[in-house]
Amino acid sequence: MKTFAFGRRAMIAAATAAMALGSPVLAGGHQVVDKIHFLIPGGAGGGWDGTARGTGEALTGAGLVGSASYENMSGGGGGKAIGYLIENADSNHGTLMVNSTPIVIRSLTGVFPHNFRDLTLVSGTIGDYAAIVVGKDSALNSMSDLLAAYDADPNGTAIGGGSVPGGMDHLVAAMVMEAAGKDALNVKYIPYDAGGKAMAALLSGEIKALSTGFSEAVALAQAGEVKILGVTSDARVDAYGDAPTMMEQGIDTTFVNWRGFFAAPGLPDDKLAMYQDAIMKMYDTPEWEAVRARNGWVNIHNSGDDFKTFLEGQEKVIGDLMKKLGFL
Repeated sequence: MKTFAFGRRAMIAAATAAMALGSPVLAGGHQVVDKIHFLIPGGAGGGWDGTARGTGEALTGAGLVGSASYENMSGGGGGKAIGYLIENADSNHGTLMVNSTPIVIRSLTGVFPHNFRDLTLVSGTIGDYAAIVVGKDSALNSMSDLLAAYDADPNGTAIGGGSVPGGMDHLVAAMVMEAAGKDALNVKYIPYDAGGKAMAALLSGEIKALSTGFSEAVALAQAGEVKILGVTSDARVDAYGDAPTMMEQGIDTTFVNWRGFFAAPGLPDDKLAMYQDAIMKMYDTPEWEAVRARNGWVNIHNSGDDFKTFLEGQEKVIGDLMKKLGFL
């Protein structure tokens, strides 16, 4: 067992426990919110983009929200969107920003000056496993193949991702390689602005493999564009049962990345309650189940103070993990 086993297991346990933190799920069926503008801190094709648009699809499809609009605002590892939301708080009461584990990572590393405490915490919503994928025409067909290629030519076996160095995709790649017995700090990681550009780099041969969210990997695999070498779940996921786990390939690591929604600071309590009510009711709708199943997400629901408790716990766990891997 590698030295970051405690951090890994605590993260999984925290995410699992969070499922019980939300209020009881109620049936949907009536409009709760007139409209929501989703602010996405990265480019098209990434996990944030898919989460915001999938959630909006389910909320509007179920009739819980009248209409949804979307805005991609890349920059600063997500910091541009966070800064915009804070600086324009009074005019953004109709906006929900999607984010995930990187908001914890990037505040710890000082990529941006803000953290989750500077925002209104609305709701943790889903969990998504991570995956390592290669292009459909790659000669690599398993994690063993990737590790052999790395041993033969470490510098020529670059792994890319849709996040900044030291970010989510980098951290996952490092965890996987460390668990496979390699020095995580020697892994060549190339960052891209969200999953779409990283995918283009993979298909062009600029990188050998891509570290990405499992939901993104499933969509690409189903489209015939990639092969999934390994997923960070403890067992195969129904959404794409052909994807082998890291564990079954002898790589002792598991990981789940939460995603959820934040609002501008100072959001009125009644507006916050409406957002939380709409998301809570969403879970019991067939529209949400269709989106969730299609993406291979895990339901992780925690609102308000429970969301804060969860994030504070993960902040400590990830901080310890990053120190052990040399990122802090």
